Amino acid sequence: MAPAAADRTPVTRAALVDNTTAHLIADFEQLRKQTGIGSWVLLGGSWGSTLSLAYAVEHPESVRALVLWAVGTTRRHEVDWLTHTMGQIYPAEFDALLAALPTWADRANVPLAVNRLLLDADPAVADAAARAWCAWEDRLATLSGPVQPSPRYEDARFRLGFSRLVTHYFGHHAFLADDAIMGRLQGIAHLPAVLVRGRLDIASPLRVAYELAQALPLAELHIVEDALHAPGGDGEQIIVDALDRFAGLTAS
Repeated sequence: MAPAAADRTPVTRAALVDNTTAHLIADFEQLRKQTGIGSWVLLGGSWGSTLSLAYAVEHPESVRALVLWAVGTTRRHEVDWLTHTMGQIYPAEFDALLAALPTWADRANVPLAVNRLLLDADPAVADAAARAWCAWEDRLATLSGPVQPSPRYEDARFRLGFSRLVTHYFGHHAFLADDAIMGRLQGIAHLPAVLVRGRLDIASPLRVAYELAQALPLAELHIVEDALHAPGGDGEQIIVDALDRFAGLTAS
């Protein structure tokens, strides 16, 4: 069984070729046209909120409304927040992540440095980098107290694929210019939007969602006080209610 598992590893690397936000937006549009959908409501969380916003500003005529949680835009300062800023809160765990990098690595962009190790031809090097990144993910997912490891990272194949994909997009700041979303919000000012953020979500600054809500006249910002990166019970209900409300919207 070991050779079969090893044979699958290059496929994971190959899947990152021609895999950018622009490619995903093009895939969305092709899917929309092939299925005959005139316009749709976009639901996205975390990185999915970035992708939803990027699609919306590129194809505003194809969107009826936005429902987003754990809102972020994956700009440079947000990725820095996820790494260096949180490293001020969790110094021991962040130093452990940095210790996994070779001396020649550029520590200014930690996800990109980790990604290069994840793509190493040596499986041991790639797995060590995946373990280091997933340990940091576990730290960020546990607001306080002892880290609660996620059981999904016990699977070596998932651990490697997840880490490669996350650092691929974070390390390249979603393959978008810093103003690619925030600088084009006037094009979606007519769209209703529901934005949900946990007050205790430390994965990105709350100000990102706040500034989006300030710039979009029809946006509602819901801050769930006791929620982390997941929307939580109250946040989930807000999302469901928003989707029910927007389901009746007709194409403009």
